Amino acid sequence: MSDKPDGTYPYCSQSFYPHIYSLSSLHRSCLNPRSMCRLETMNRRSFVRRIGLACGGLSPLATRYERLRAQLAASVANPQNKYDAASVAPSLGGSACNLPPVHVENDRVMRTVVGLRPYRPSGFVVRAEKVDDKLVIHNYGHGGAGITLSWGTSQLALQLGCSGHMGPVAVMGCGAVGLATARLLQESGFKVTIYSKTLPPDTTSDAAGGAWTPFLVGDPAKLDSQFSRQLLLASGFAHKRYLSMLGDQFGVRWVRSYTISKTAFDESSVIGTQSMFRSMRPEFRDLTPAEHPFSADCAVRQFDTLLIEPPKYLQAMMHAFREAEGTIVVKTIADRAAIAQLQENLIFNCTGLGSKDLFPDDELMPARGQLTFLKPQPEVLYAVSHDELYMLPRADGIVLGGTYELGETSLTPDKKKMRVILAKHKAFFDSYRHVKC
Repeated sequence: MSDKPDGTYPYCSQSFYPHIYSLSSLHRSCLNPRSMCRLETMNRRSFVRRIGLACGGLSPLATRYERLRAQLAASVANPQNKYDAASVAPSLGGSACNLPPVHVENDRVMRTVVGLRPYRPSGFVVRAEKVDDKLVIHNYGHGGAGITLSWGTSQLALQLGCSGHMGPVAVMGCGAVGLATARLLQESGFKVTIYSKTLPPDTTSDAAGGAWTPFLVGDPAKLDSQFSRQLLLASGFAHKRYLSMLGDQFGVRWVRSYTISKTAFDESSVIGTQSMFRSMRPEFRDLTPAEHPFSADCAVRQFDTLLIEPPKYLQAMMHAFREAEGTIVVKTIADRAAIAQLQENLIFNCTGLGSKDLFPDDELMPARGQLTFLKPQPEVLYAVSHDELYMLPRADGIVLGGTYELGETSLTPDKKKMRVILAKHKAFFDSYRHVKC
C-alpha cells in the first residue's frame, strides 16, 4: 500500500477560527457501527493483500495502521471510548520563550494565492441521488475544512454508496476530498477512475494552508447533537488516517501551535477545553506571561496539531492512486447528461464548488481565501493565530493568512488586502518580548 506511515498585547485577538460548524443530516446508515465494521473489514483485507502480508505476520507499519482502524471502529461502536491523540503524538518539547519571529518584509514576499472554499451554512453534504440509472453519492461543501475532513466524510460516503455494489466506480474531482474518496475505494477493492477538469497543483486544495482544524464548516445556528456526532465521527477518522501518514512522503507532521487572544477564551469554541476536538490537540495548556514572548496582556493557549503540506500531500496522493492502478481522465463534466453518459454506475461527486453547476444547491457559495507566502524560515517551527490571522511554517514558505469572504468569486489576489494582512502580521511579530525562562 502506497500511503503507509513513514515511521514516523496590542496585537492579539480571539482565535482565527471565528466560526463554529454545522452540517446537514446524513443517512442513518452512515452512522451504523455494524456498517462501519463491515467496511473496515473489507479495507483491512484489501490493505493486507496489497502489501503482501496475507500469508505472514504483519509488519510494525501494518500493525500500526490496523490499530488506528480498530480504535476508530471501537469509538464508533461505543462513544464512551474517547480518542486521545496524546497517546500517539510525539513530544515536541521546547520552550516558547525564545520563539524566532517571522521576518515580514516586502522583499521576502514570494507569491499570493486565492482559493474559493465550497461553503454551505448547513454544512457539508453526504447523500445519495439518482441520475438516470446512476447512483451519485455527494461529498462536497466542506468550507475551509476540505483537507481536514476529507478522509472522514469520504468514509461516510463509502458507507452510504458501496453496500452491494460490484464493478468499477467513478470519482468526480481531484482535490483532497476526491483523492481521499478514490483511495478508500481502491482499498476496498474497487477499480476507480477519477474524472476532473483540473488536477493538482491547480485545485482549490492546493490553495489551502493545511493546518488540521475543522474551520468554516457551517453556521453556528445549525449546531445540534446530530451534527456534533457526525462531525466528531468524520474528524476522528480523518485525524487517525493522517496519523498513519506522518512523515516526509506525504508532508504530514506535528507542529506546536499558539493561539493569542485579548479576551478570555470561549471554552466551548474549537480550541476550548470543552471542544469535541480537545483530545486531538496534545500538549494543550495555557501559558503565563513569563512563558512566552507575546504581549503580556494576552491570553495564550498552546497545543500541538497536524500540518499537512498541500503541494507534497496532493502529489503523493496522486502517485499512490496511480500506483494502485487508478485511472485519471482530464474531462469537464458540464451537466447531468454528461454524468449519465459515464460508464460507471456508482459515482462519487467530490467537485466542491463545481457541484453548484451540476446539481441544484442554493446553499452552496464560495468563501474566498487569500494566502501570502514569504521566503522559508527554517528556524520557524511553530504556528500561531492572532487578530483573526494565522501563520503556518511550511517547507515551501511561511504562510500568512488569511481571509474568508463569503460570496466573493474573484481568483485575482487583492493587493490592498495583502498589504493589510502583511502590516498586521509585521506589527505582531515585531512586538515579541524578550523573556528569560
